[in-house]
Amino acid sequence: MTRRYRLESALLASGWARNVDVTVDDRGIIGRIEAAGSDLPPPGPAAPGPAAPGPAAPDPAAPGDERAPERVGGFVVPGMPNAHSHAFQRAMCGNTEYRSSARDSFWTWREAMYALANRITPEDLELLAGQLFVEMLKAGYTSVAEFHYLHRPIEGGLRAGPNALWEAVTRGAETAGIGLTLLPTLYQTSDFGARPLKPEQARFELQTGQFVRAIEARVDAERRLGPVARRTGAAFHSLRAVPLESLREALAALRSIDPGMPVHIHVAEQRAEVQASVRSTGRRPIELLLHSGLMDAHWCLVHATHATPAELQGIARSGAAVCVSITTEANLGDGFFDAARHLQAGGRLCVGSDSQATVCPAEELRWMEYQARLRKRRRAALASREESHVGTRLWREAAQAGALALGQAAGTLGPGARADWLVLDDAHPSMAAATPATALDHLIFAGGSAAIRHVMVAGRWVVRDRCHAAEEALAGPFRSLMSRLALPAP
Repeated sequence: MTRRYRLESALLASGWARNVDVTVDDRGIIGRIEAAGSDLPPPGPAAPGPAAPGPAAPDPAAPGDERAPERVGGFVVPGMPNAHSHAFQRAMCGNTEYRSSARDSFWTWREAMYALANRITPEDLELLAGQLFVEMLKAGYTSVAEFHYLHRPIEGGLRAGPNALWEAVTRGAETAGIGLTLLPTLYQTSDFGARPLKPEQARFELQTGQFVRAIEARVDAERRLGPVARRTGAAFHSLRAVPLESLREALAALRSIDPGMPVHIHVAEQRAEVQASVRSTGRRPIELLLHSGLMDAHWCLVHATHATPAELQGIARSGAAVCVSITTEANLGDGFFDAARHLQAGGRLCVGSDSQATVCPAEELRWMEYQARLRKRRRAALASREESHVGTRLWREAAQAGALALGQAAGTLGPGARADWLVLDDAHPSMAAATPATALDHLIFAGGSAAIRHVMVAGRWVVRDRCHAAEEALAGPFRSLMSRLALPAP
């Protein structure tokens, strides 16, 4: 049954609008949108909208009147796709923040991550994912790309049938009600030069044929079921972990299954990785990918922290997106991504929670802007001529680029898009004096995440009055699991 909503203030593809009537079909897809009694134009380039005072709080439709729309007050904005997540790493949060040596780094943190990865069961992963995905929804992420490289049981080998660890992530997403793009991840070597995997990496290993067949089976099942908020893509862990020849072979097979399949890869996160690539191949990792000619608009490069200006130009020309996870990159001491240069080159930019150091899109975007301010020593560094408000510019960019990176029809409020949206409570102190023009500035720079009152995914309210239906049931088992998985501190 088609549902109707009256959004009193909404950020549409054409800008901010008041008193917007929206229809959503039973699949959760937006149909007709009308504002101020007239049809809106089709989605186009982002443009700043007029300022207007914030409306009243949500008011339910009249009981028994199926024609009356559900009134939604506050500021309604597109939900944010999370373009990079490792759900199992939620169990590490807060448990590795101590010095183990005088030269702690990403590489020492990685040893702790391996120790955790080799203890996770499918039951553990389902609970971790369910809890994490609820946290994502409450923070403003409405879909997630799960970059997933746990493939094998703890005891080794592979079982017949659907992969239990992949299915655990899917069940966690279903519990939470979040949109999911699962990215099964190819992981075959421990370093450049096709060095064999280390024992602690054994759970990650798949041969190319196994990888492709398992993805094909999952894609076939999705085509039969037609889930509107679920998609299967693929990832290559890194050029350290997948030799370029294997990557070419796998990509050709994946494109025959789904020509538009989202493809993600970690690249140039660490200086040591860049140096190892040069020693082994004579090229930097991003340079190697650009030279291969494989990248297109379906690709998403994760991190690209140490990209050169020429490489950023090349990424933009290829149409690929870059996903930055600034809170993780800061937590691990990776370095600074040059967001200003990438955006100036016309590149697409999205965000993700990665290691779950912080599960909050507003914080990712705030620190994206703050890093640029520190580099340039000026304010509003990532605003543009077309959009002077940093909050609106960054939220729009990350939502639209993130949706493309997930291969999902989300990231905007427009006909044909999935009804994934957030309702910001204009009565919350963090939104005091906010107008439509400044609402996303408040969300990002004034602690506005606390103002996220309701969250919709695929036309279904999954968070109401800041509460999720599953969080109480998850709380006790999650605490017990965290106590069991916690790594001993020195």
